[in-house]
Parts: sequence; C-alpha cells; structure tokens
Amino acid sequence: MLALQKTAAAPGLELREVTAPPVPGPGEVLLAIEATGVCGTDVHIAHWTPGYESMQQAMPVTIGHETCGRVESLGAGVDPALHGRRVTVRPSVLCHSCAACLGGDPDNCTGRRGVGIGRNGAFAPQLLVPAENCVMVPDALDAEIAALTEPMTVCREAVDTAALKPGARVLVLGPGTIGQGIALFAEAAGAGEVVVLGRDDASRLAQLDALGFPQTADTLGRTLAEALVPWLDKGRFDVIFEATGAPSVVPEALSVLAKRGRLVIVGIHPAPAQVDLTALVRNHQQILGSYRAPVETWPEVLGWLEANAERARGMISHRLPLAAALDAVEIAGAKQASKVMVLQGGA
Repeated sequence: MLALQKTAAAPGLELREVTAPPVPGPGEVLLAIEATGVCGTDVHIAHWTPGYESMQQAMPVTIGHETCGRVESLGAGVDPALHGRRVTVRPSVLCHSCAACLGGDPDNCTGRRGVGIGRNGAFAPQLLVPAENCVMVPDALDAEIAALTEPMTVCREAVDTAALKPGARVLVLGPGTIGQGIALFAEAAGAGEVVVLGRDDASRLAQLDALGFPQTADTLGRTLAEALVPWLDKGRFDVIFEATGAPSVVPEALSVLAKRGRLVIVGIHPAPAQVDLTALVRNHQQILGSYRAPVETWPEVLGWLEANAERARGMISHRLPLAAALDAVEIAGAKQASKVMVLQGGA
C-alpha cells in the first residue's frame, strides 16, 4: 500500500509502497482510513526540526495522527460492536508496564509511543492500533470533521487549563488550527472578548473572520503591543494563549498580560524563551503549559463537533488525496493554509 513515511534523520519525507499491516493481534483493530489532517508536528518532522530525534528508532515510519476511519477487522478480545464503526484515534499508545500505568495513572505513562511518530501512522490506507485508543464517532459526523478531534482536544485542554472565567478578555497568539480551535472553545467557555494575532498571516486571519472572530491583527513590521493598541486602550488581557511556537513571543505576551493573568503555552518551541521573573512575580502572573487532553475530553469534543459541524468545517482550507500527501505537507507549512486534510476511502 502507499504510505507517507519518514525514512531518515534528515529533512524530507517519502511517499512509497510499504507492506500492509498484519492481521490485528489481541486488543487491536485494523482501520480503513478515511481522512487524516496534516498537523504542525508533521511539518516539523518533514523539516526535521529539533525535538523529534526519538523517531529514529522507529524509522522508516508512516506519519500522521489526526485521523478517522472505519474498523475493518478486530483482534481477539475486542468488543464486536466496534466492527464497521467510524472511529477517531487517540494517538498516544500506552506501554502498560511503567510505574504510572501499573499504578492506574495512564495519563502520565512514561513509555508511551505516538501514532505517526514512534509507530506507524495514518497517511496510508490502513492503520493498526490498540482498540483502547479508538473513540467512536457519532453516526451523523463525517470523516473530515471527525479527523479534527485530536487537535480540537488540544485546544479544549488549553482552555480548560486556563480556567477561563466568563467575561474574560482573551488574546490568542497564532491563527493556525490550534489558535482557531482555542478561539472557538474560549467563546464556548464564555469569554467576553477574543482577539487573535498572526504574523504575515492574511489568509488565516481572514479564515478566522469567516469563523466569527473579526477582532484580528497582523504583527508584521510592528511589535505585539503596537498591533494591540486598539484593545490595550481598554486594558491588558486576562488570559493569553501562545500557539505560535516562537520563543520571542513569550516575553512580549507577558508584557500585555493583566495582573494575575494567565499565559497558557500550547506551542512547541525549538529553543528556550527568556522571562523576566521579577516582573512575573510582582504582577502575580502565571505561565501554564498545556499539551495532551485526558481521555474523558474526547467524547465531549466529539459532541461539540457534532453540534457545530459546519462551523468546524470552516477550519479546513485544503483537501487532497493520499497520492498528493507530499504536496499536502508542503501546503500545510505555508501560511496560506489552515487545516489541510488528506481524504481517501469512504471519506
């Protein structure tokens, strides 16, 4: 079968013929993939930016983890009700042998392997995964919307981490998929105002406008504070979400954060950020990291997607077939794209 793979610890990906997955073993299912979104992680893997060196032991490995497919066959011990069902996949596969797993704390598993990173992923016609990683999709939800579930759980977790109060003034830094999802969930949590900033990001800021977030600005050629003048006239922001992955943004963000405000870091950064800790302490500010959502968040996000499917569809800017997966990753790395979806099968 055709698959998009990382084959060497260097820039680049390969679209190549590979052996199809084996028959599912105990506790496993084989999925017929219908839709897979291109994540920023996939772009970083393609560019071979720092932070993904652990992938080398799995290479050659098929990438892709934001996915949806139908359960094609079951291994021993798997609930027969899963057969034929459309599911999305939690991409973090537990080791079941570390102290956290054995102690009943799977969210802190230290031996986990990521689908599309440490084991084969979803840019292929079929995917073999543990049944426990599958989350059933509502019947009315189509594949491309269901494939948004994983990144949207990241967004929901960020908003949950912020403990956002109704009426809060919110700033989102980064207008990509994660920034868009955070804006949507901040709105759902009762934010009084949501402002989104990008840098040289006209296309994605326009997409946010279409999603219902007209309060946007571009920082190209000016500082963050200069871009925010119309809003800072009313005061600093209660909560700021950093979804750019640019370390230089962090001190700028703190400078426009209100006293006792919260800065939630969602972006993955290639280098450390500098923080004025004295100012942080005197302003009673908090910096919080947010990453993976707990299991119970997934059905809640699927419920939100079912209720807001057409609005969520507005996040998807490009749709390509698997044969054009290399192009899909390249497009996703350009600021003209929002979510790029690779469609196949029954999608």
